[in-house]
Amino acid sequence: MKIGLIGYGKMGKAIEMIALERGHTISWKATSDNPLSGQDFSAVDAVIEFTRPEFAVDHIKKSLEENTPVVIGTTGWGSHLKEMSDLCLSREGALLHASNFSVGVNIFFRINEKLAKLMNGHSDYVASIEEIHHTEKLDSPSGTAITLANSLLENNENYLSWVCGENETPHVNNKQLGVTAYRLPNVPGTHTVEYKSEIDSIKITHEAFNRKGFALGAVLAAEWIAGRKGVFTMKDVLGI
Repeated sequence: MKIGLIGYGKMGKAIEMIALERGHTISWKATSDNPLSGQDFSAVDAVIEFTRPEFAVDHIKKSLEENTPVVIGTTGWGSHLKEMSDLCLSREGALLHASNFSVGVNIFFRINEKLAKLMNGHSDYVASIEEIHHTEKLDSPSGTAITLANSLLENNENYLSWVCGENETPHVNNKQLGVTAYRLPNVPGTHTVEYKSEIDSIKITHEAFNRKGFALGAVLAAEWIAGRKGVFTMKDVLGI
């Protein structure tokens, strides 16, 4: 298939490598020096967007206006999700969004959901989430950590809300889940969910070793969304 890349930073380059390995063509790369407005959308089957939160919504709008399926990997624009979903449906377009495109992370999401249900009746265990990302990560907490926290809240009645501490453990009130976000050099992404009591601790952790997992997931998403209409997530792609 023919793919357009919106953004050509470290993730864009990783996506290009994976796409070429899988036999696809990168038709164009939109960057600040090669703006999106000058790209030929008729030359691509789908676009993959990894840029910055403040640019993401305009890129989604442009892709939908051009009737081109868009896979968006940028996080931090979630407050506009309903607006973009409504626009996608009204234009009979295709939008695939995810807080994390890694196949392993999406399996981790499902494990987190099941563990939250198992721990629902065990109030003697205190839950917490820790995430570590590289210092270039703009949003804090990460979209992945937010997905984990929201899923835990949805499946465990011991918690009603979450609060984040940046580089330190936050103070939590009753029925509040603590999320700690660390930013350290050269860390692709590590997420841990812990349930701790006075006698023991239960932990699940996902650690990314590099960007290849995220890039592969984005390419798989582009392969899957081509020719489809609607708003989708990686759950649809992976059938989990």
